[in-house]
Amino acid sequence: MATWREITSVDEWKQLYEKSAEQPVLLLKHSTTCPVSANALKEYEAYLSKDKTAVDYVLVKVIESRPVSNQIAEDLNIKHESPQIIYLKNKFPEWNASHWAVTVEHISAVLD
Repeated sequence: MATWREITSVDEWKQLYEKSAEQPVLLLKHSTTCPVSANALKEYEAYLSKDKTAVDYVLVKVIESRPVSNQIAEDLNIKHESPQIIYLKNKFPEWNASHWAVTVEHISAVLD
């Protein structure tokens, strides 16, 4: 079973962004105060429980780590939403989805 790790600094984000040239990243922007985001986190974790791919799984708490969340939106030129999932490969956002579209089925369709 894969697990996610939380990033809390812009430096961590920059390193992750650069590393995506070697290993893809699946990043969840999560709001700890939003029920829709809580559901998205459950879906993300359900996908991770069956994962078979070599992906770096990351979570950013958008309220607690707002500078990181804002930097991601700026660097990837993707309007911030929460919850939001972004698949980053070769420093390029290959796919993103938000709100109720963050599901095991959607993640599986992209990564499997």
